[in-house]
Amino acid sequence: MTEQVVKALTDPSFLIALLVGIAVFATIFTALPALGGNTLKSRMKSVALERDELRAKQRMRLAAEADRRRKGLREEQSIGMRNIVEKLDLKRALVDENTLNKLKVAGFRGQNPLTKFLFFRLVLPFVGFIMAGVYILVLGGLPDQPPFVKLFVCILVAYAGFYAPILYVNNRATKRKQSIQMAWPDALDLMLICVESGMSIEAAIRRVADEIGTQSVELAEELILTNAELSYLQERKQAYENLASRTGLESVKSVSQALVQAERYGTPIAHALRVLASESRDMRMNAAEKKAAALPPKLTVPMILFFLPVLFAVILGPAGIQVSERGIF
Repeated sequence: MTEQVVKALTDPSFLIALLVGIAVFATIFTALPALGGNTLKSRMKSVALERDELRAKQRMRLAAEADRRRKGLREEQSIGMRNIVEKLDLKRALVDENTLNKLKVAGFRGQNPLTKFLFFRLVLPFVGFIMAGVYILVLGGLPDQPPFVKLFVCILVAYAGFYAPILYVNNRATKRKQSIQMAWPDALDLMLICVESGMSIEAAIRRVADEIGTQSVELAEELILTNAELSYLQERKQAYENLASRTGLESVKSVSQALVQAERYGTPIAHALRVLASESRDMRMNAAEKKAAALPPKLTVPMILFFLPVLFAVILGPAGIQVSERGIF
């Protein structure tokens, strides 16, 4: 039985047939979405039926997150972290204006996230150095390397631990900015509709925050916070500037400046929103076109590695089977 299996696996005709079968399956699997027809109507119908349910779920989620944040503001900070940060005066040594802006863009506001950020920047280098030392000295890692190389690896791991919180904050800020950027043109269109229907800017922002939450929770959060700042800040200009600084996007900054100028000089807000919404849509379309233009070079290597061998197997497979059956080779 084993000899028959080995013979079948080493048979060229069986191997060619297996490769052709795999190639046919991969080709059908790749072309299946294109043969499925236009699913736009079914998708639109599904979206129309589930829109109210999604809005209700998103509102419940936003309410739960708001309650959690309010509870978090009332909670005391970790005494140990705060004492270490204050005794070592890490704020003066490690914090600048750029770091504070990055934390705001990443969604970390208040004193507690800053304290944790500084504490982890202090602790992670020692943790990384100890873990690398245990791996090298106790577990016998890098046995063929000289002591200088082992010490350099430990220092390198400690250096990585020192910059790990910065990388985390930058990654969080980038993802948050992308989410806001994708939903911002739609939010401007909704705000324009609300303003033209006679609503005030506060009511429009509140309404847009409720509607845009299904697309971007981050943008809905920023709009709700801006609406609250418009209510209690002495200068409304500061609320718009805070929105631009928290998001870190030029498109949001342009809208904030337009709203400030509209309130200062009494110009219509709807006209400015219409122009800025058109520009935001054009920017989003340009970004999509740029990605589409960069797609053909990226597909070159996958096509060479996967499509061409399958194509050659499909074309030359039958000829190879016939030649093998005739016993030429």
